[in-house]
Amino acid sequence: MGEEEQQSPTSVVEVAEITEEPIEQAYSWPTIRFDVPPHRTYHFHHQFRTPSNPNNFLKGVKWSPDGSCFLTSSDDNTLRVFALPDNDSGGHINDYSPVADADSYAANLVVTEGESIYDYCWYPYMSASDPVTCVFASTTRDHPIHLWDAASGQLRCTYRAYDAMDEITAAFSIGFNPAGTKILAGYNKSLRVFDIYRPGRDFAHYSTLQGNKEGQSGIISAIAFCPSHTGLLATGSYSQTTAIYREDNMELLYVLHGQEGGVTHVQFSKDGPLYSVLGYTQGLLTLCTSYTDHQKTPISGYCFDIEPIGRHLGTGGQDGLVHIYDLQTGQWVSSFQASLDTVNGFSFHPFLPMAASSSGHRRFKILDDSNEDLNLSGDENCASIWSFCYDSVVDNAAIPNCGDLNGQSEQELHQDP
Repeated sequence: MGEEEQQSPTSVVEVAEITEEPIEQAYSWPTIRFDVPPHRTYHFHHQFRTPSNPNNFLKGVKWSPDGSCFLTSSDDNTLRVFALPDNDSGGHINDYSPVADADSYAANLVVTEGESIYDYCWYPYMSASDPVTCVFASTTRDHPIHLWDAASGQLRCTYRAYDAMDEITAAFSIGFNPAGTKILAGYNKSLRVFDIYRPGRDFAHYSTLQGNKEGQSGIISAIAFCPSHTGLLATGSYSQTTAIYREDNMELLYVLHGQEGGVTHVQFSKDGPLYSVLGYTQGLLTLCTSYTDHQKTPISGYCFDIEPIGRHLGTGGQDGLVHIYDLQTGQWVSSFQASLDTVNGFSFHPFLPMAASSSGHRRFKILDDSNEDLNLSGDENCASIWSFCYDSVVDNAAIPNCGDLNGQSEQELHQDP
């Protein structure tokens, strides 16, 4: 820990100034067709299993902001980075063959933490072309927040919070603010804000309970910032509440009650104010159409995600299916089989019509069968990349496209003719 205290702030992510540049071309997101089942492009399961831990299940998956790679978390306290291959040769998108029973490729980076991983997130301006920005943060039990180099696996910085006994306390949830200058961390009945340029034990402390005991109690288990840069953020709590704060002064604006069970995931829709907050609470997806009105849709999901257009939401469940819902109506649209066990993570690619899924759950052996090995198939405790069909806009007509995706650039997919 002593050596980490001496780290220079220059080793932290350097945030470039954001300047408004004139848009020369019009762009549009590819319209994903959810009425057509997606193709499994890549698949991974062997490298997550070891003789000492054959039931090493995954706990989630997240795409990097630039879409060049994705990050997985697993029960062996390990974070793995998988780079998305460049298919410039023009190969077909369905490269994975289940007959081979082998992983599509190995992880580019493996980072092992000391304890169970609570949460992790990418730096919002991460770009593979700029190594300085290639970082992600993680928080684990009984450890401070770590900032990892996604290219080398080196520990860039640590951010420490201390309790009343001057002992390190671990954050249960973390998130970068949209500007990429601060890390917000959730604790028991409190939030702490770290300046990424000042690693160590410097932080601002905010209680989630007011003097009259009103506010948000319990462990802050999920954090999300509004993507439309309105200065709002949402926090979910195991005390069955979701709160809305102002980012600049952490003023509590709203507390949403009536949710059944602890909130495990919150997310703003892409347009921000229209669908304010989404939270998963033990089988109920809470859709808030305003800060004072919300409805519940019974599903069996875990970590969900919203497509780039912002119209549909995808979530997994214990049935091994990924379910797609229409955010404007709250109705179920379609589903596809992603695994033979629990799908605990689902993430849309930031601009390509692709998605990543992770699966697995803890399995307990019966004492009488303690000598029996776990015979898991390749579709259990696994991660997969899915490629969706999408509509291309040509001469104001929507043309279905299910061809090669990786060989196309972001500009080719987004540009209107």
